[in-house]
Amino acid sequence: MTSYEAGQRVALLHTTDPYTLLRTGDTGTVRRHNQGHNIVEVTWDGGSTLSMCLDDGDRIAPAATPPPTGDPVAEAAGWAAALRRMRAAGTEAGRTAAEWWAQDTIGARASGGTRLAARRILAGLDEVDPVVLDALPRFSSAGDSVDTAGWELFADATGDVSGWFGLGIQQRDEAMAVYRDAYDTAVTDRVAELCHLAASPTGRDVSHLRPDRVRIGGVGVFSGDWARTTGPDGDDRIEVGFVGTLIDHWNGWAVFSCTREVAEAIVADQQRHRDRYRHRLREQGVPADDLDRRVDAELADLSFDGDVIVADQRALSDDPEAIERIPPDGDRRYVVMGRSWCWEAVDPYACDRIVGDLPEPDQAQAGPRPGHAASLEAEPASAAASDTTTTNESNRRRAR
Repeated sequence: MTSYEAGQRVALLHTTDPYTLLRTGDTGTVRRHNQGHNIVEVTWDGGSTLSMCLDDGDRIAPAATPPPTGDPVAEAAGWAAALRRMRAAGTEAGRTAAEWWAQDTIGARASGGTRLAARRILAGLDEVDPVVLDALPRFSSAGDSVDTAGWELFADATGDVSGWFGLGIQQRDEAMAVYRDAYDTAVTDRVAELCHLAASPTGRDVSHLRPDRVRIGGVGVFSGDWARTTGPDGDDRIEVGFVGTLIDHWNGWAVFSCTREVAEAIVADQQRHRDRYRHRLREQGVPADDLDRRVDAELADLSFDGDVIVADQRALSDDPEAIERIPPDGDRRYVVMGRSWCWEAVDPYACDRIVGDLPEPDQAQAGPRPGHAASLEAEPASAAASDTTTTNESNRRRAR
């Protein structure tokens, strides 16, 4: 038989008295325990003095909640702390549930294309698609009574195994609502984080490199219309993006500098486009001795001469002097066709491949580098218009 001491705090679990206003969870302080008759005399916090006849079906349990202090500020602070713990517990449980769910959807146990699945989930989250949202794990206490589920969650979160029984109905509902909201929010946030990793061509979160976040002096991923293709869902994809530092804008297009590694990849990519176009011409029956002329007339020829990039556009522009040499700058960086091709910052998640070293989020955006932020707004309007027309035509040919 459990013994109760005077001054001990207890919570009501059940009473057989049909007329009392006491409810399950009400708390009080023991005045005396008559162990001979197993009757516990209690002064309840609500003012009742109903005694508990434990041998006749009344049930109480020890409670850790202190008696009312009469200080509403202190009581509010204690309740706020309990809710913070419930929110933290809900967040932790939600993240764990999301990670288990992701294993079967975009993780090691998933089948099929996980990058494509991750992109579809991210699109659904952005569009608040109920088909995607309804498939995510959500908090549910189905099958458990509110008291059973709430008691276990509250005890785990706060370390108070009996405090739940000292809460009123409104407080219990509030605690459960806080836990549920934290759980569901954490699931959505963690699924988005994991999908960003799975959808990334690098296996890292690259959301900090999205075009709307790239500023002069900051790092971004750059490409052009010539690299665009169609994905399996009919969405726009980019075959390859190049990491670089945005140093200027020219007629609405991006001018960026890059490392030698990235510059070599751009040159190789241009050669790949030339080879692809040559193959297409050959299939169309163009004579072998005319292939070089036809390719040169449509696509610039890029190559390295030591440390210098040679851009030969003489046939493309019908200008015998249209050959440019692009040396590295003082930092050994290159501006590859910066004012000849229509480069733009692109969404890294739309890229099938990214070339270049990716910075950490706190290192991606910086101020302009000295000497690299010169504005071209002072350029005469007629010259700018002429250059735009020439560049757009070159870009159109570059993409073939």
